[in-house]
Amino acid sequence: MKGSTAYKSIQKRGLHIGLLPEMAAAVNGSTPITLDHDLDVLPEAGRHLTVTQFADHVDDLAARLWAAGVRRDEHVVIHKSANADIWFLAAAASRIGAVVVMLSPALDAATVGALLERVDQPNLLTDVHKLDKLAEMPLADLTKRVITVGGDRPGAISLAELAGAPRVKPVVRPIDEAAVITHTSGTTGIPKLVVHTPRTQGLRLVPQWRLLALMRKKETVAINIPFVHSRMVAAMSLALLKEFPVLLMRESDPADVAKQFLQHRPVFVEALPNSLMEWEDLTEDPRKPFGSVKVFSSTFDAIHPRTMSQLLKSSDRRGALFFQIYGQSEVGPAVGRAYFRNSAHKANGRCVGWAMPRGAAKVRVVSRDGRPPSEKDPGFIEVAWDGLAKTYFAEQERYDTNRNGDWWRTGDVGYRTKLGCLHMLDREVDMIPGVRSSLEVEDVVLSKLDELIELVVVQGPNSEPVPVVCTVDDKPLDRDRWRAAVAGFPQLADPIQIPQAELPRTATLKVQRLALARQLRDQLADRA
Repeated sequence: MKGSTAYKSIQKRGLHIGLLPEMAAAVNGSTPITLDHDLDVLPEAGRHLTVTQFADHVDDLAARLWAAGVRRDEHVVIHKSANADIWFLAAAASRIGAVVVMLSPALDAATVGALLERVDQPNLLTDVHKLDKLAEMPLADLTKRVITVGGDRPGAISLAELAGAPRVKPVVRPIDEAAVITHTSGTTGIPKLVVHTPRTQGLRLVPQWRLLALMRKKETVAINIPFVHSRMVAAMSLALLKEFPVLLMRESDPADVAKQFLQHRPVFVEALPNSLMEWEDLTEDPRKPFGSVKVFSSTFDAIHPRTMSQLLKSSDRRGALFFQIYGQSEVGPAVGRAYFRNSAHKANGRCVGWAMPRGAAKVRVVSRDGRPPSEKDPGFIEVAWDGLAKTYFAEQERYDTNRNGDWWRTGDVGYRTKLGCLHMLDREVDMIPGVRSSLEVEDVVLSKLDELIELVVVQGPNSEPVPVVCTVDDKPLDRDRWRAAVAGFPQLADPIQIPQAELPRTATLKVQRLALARQLRDQLADRA
């Protein structure tokens, strides 16, 4: 089977992650998958696999889950330590017709308990480390059964004990019914559970399928994103169907990243914006760990021009580019744009891109106050296409408040230029009186102060814009350099410096701005 044939089949019948490994093996079973860590559920499998072996492992794990009692239409909540086996287990559960619910390892026990209750008696697939952290939760009441990847705990079924279970026939879920459920960042409370169907997952492959067509040779694709995120479904599907060797990474520490990149020389890198910022120092490494990279890609959040410029300049590849896709879990990829080596440093970081080619999402900006959306009076950004998430699990009314016919309100505000470029200025909930765009302030100041590794502008206790800064090695901020850098933003309050480790973050490393604002208000109140 050719990759293009498999892709066309997915566009017609939907993307079923339980069938994907087998399909990818039919395309090219010898395609290598390399891990930077051992699999918890299959420690004997090693770190170097072929797609054929990957497909066999998924089939084996599907048989074990069936032997454990999991059946079609049941929900399987996967909440375990960060590991690529999350992806293997999700595919295995899907292969027997279960609905996969992916919960971040970063969630605390109370949040996990609340989500288990919302899903209503799911199977919980976990490890003993996470299970011990849930010891205070009434799991016997919240779950149908508890399954661990290994180890023994009272009342839990161990997949390790079910090795050799008879293989079972795969189950294909209906194209428009729930298949995979992921969650939002939860910046405003308990996360929402976002429901994806085979149809919506398949459609989300469209934009990057065309992007990957730019890569003629079958060179390594490095993926360093959370295993539980909806983006992982598209990233793995695209790489495997295009027959690209995959470097699937858990570690994001710069030293570990450099080691892996120097060994495997990836041509395409997909990572979180904040991980890419953390890797900026590697651009000065004389070994040139990014020398082989032709395409950097990020889809979670807007990324600062400084970061893109430094990464691109560190590549030795002709025509190297940074491709940014703007979207969110509920809508998938909405718009995108490429940045190049000689111009990224002077790019407007608020310009997140143009609408994708035919078959992808449509985007519009609607008025907030009756006046036409503009740079000075931004409007609500909305997205429409068949790739929108189906619903929020058990929260249909909450979903409906953001849905207006075919259009989904993203919660972001912005405007479109005469050339059609979408500018995203801020999240609506993060807007600060007197500041056109806090993200724009951050872009400009970060480009002037290399000593900053993070800058977040949040609303202070008196509605004033407060810059929160983190510096390299937590060195004291040079106030004279700061004043020169922010001369164009006189409305800013004095900066507050904190260690980077104290920034509250989501599972995808976004700074939780509302939580940070509350944290600052509490600190200031304590000092009063």
